[in-house]
Amino acid sequence: MDIYAWFEELPAGQVSIGIGLVVGLIFGAFAQQSRFCLRAACVEFWRGHTGQKFAIWLLTFGAAMLATQGFIEAGLIDTGEIRQLNNVGSMSGAIVGGLLFGAGMILARGCASRLLVLSATGNIRSLVAGLVVTIVAQASLRGGLSPLREEISSWWLVEAHTRGFSHWLPPYGGVILGALFLLLATWFVRRHGVRAWWSIAAVVTGLSVGLGWLLTSLHAAHSFDIVQVKSITFTGPSADTLMGLINQTNLPLSFDSGLVPGVFLGSLLAALLTREFKWQQFTAESGTARFLIGASLMGFGSMLAGGCAVGAGVSGGAVLVISAWVALLCMWLGAGFTDWLVDRRVPAGPSTGGTRQSDPALAAEHTP
Repeated sequence: MDIYAWFEELPAGQVSIGIGLVVGLIFGAFAQQSRFCLRAACVEFWRGHTGQKFAIWLLTFGAAMLATQGFIEAGLIDTGEIRQLNNVGSMSGAIVGGLLFGAGMILARGCASRLLVLSATGNIRSLVAGLVVTIVAQASLRGGLSPLREEISSWWLVEAHTRGFSHWLPPYGGVILGALFLLLATWFVRRHGVRAWWSIAAVVTGLSVGLGWLLTSLHAAHSFDIVQVKSITFTGPSADTLMGLINQTNLPLSFDSGLVPGVFLGSLLAALLTREFKWQQFTAESGTARFLIGASLMGFGSMLAGGCAVGAGVSGGAVLVISAWVALLCMWLGAGFTDWLVDRRVPAGPSTGGTRQSDPALAAEHTP
């Protein structure tokens, strides 16, 4: 039985959760191995010394875009079924949400995806912060914070036909753009001597985003049920999975309910196989308040921005959604300002000269 027969004959829910689990396993394992993290890339960039973490993020982003756009050009992904390209969007949500999310990931020392990946490696700080992100995201989507989210989102709406910018590009423009990002990333990789395995893992992490778009699109095209075409994102699926565990005896069979456990399991297996699993807890040095505040900002910001650093930034960016690119840009800006305000802007002294000479947390967060 070929893959299309599976799509047609098996229940849609079983296929969806299977796709989510497979994509999640790949993303979780290789994101853990590559040290993929937008927060770390932003810190390097804004401190003026783009290094290995910036190169890894750029490599992942370029691979995701090149794979996704390649599948689109080959006719394997139907962009007419992608919600982000065919529904009304919010530019004000992208701007405000992106800024809040960027600030939050600096305070929590990792974006939503990184918190999930690190929590599977024994990092209790990331686990607690991730749960807070999930709870606040749910409150922003359907709870007490939803009126505020809806109000901010209504300030600047954009019509569906203006959300994508592929029509502004020349033929195969998306593929060319993805290839340029990948070439630029390769230059940074060579310049900063990124380990070969980390580079390979970063590329596979990006390819898993394209795989998500591909498999859900093929499933939608060959299933008799309505199937949403989507790829990797974390805050919404994490919130739905948590609420499902709390309110229902059985999780709904969907891509999202397979994705989150898949990422956690993939990261856990990778950490165990490479002996990188290590229990890490809150300490007086790491603090607690900044993690909780940052997680709250990310939970609300991601619901405004239409996704997290991966959901809006990488998955949305890979299908050329304008609001996703705006949200990603604002995440970088919010992260840069918050890093300067919180982690670098310290009282001047004879030993610091007004700025910190090092950031132990930047290295520590990448040690599972």
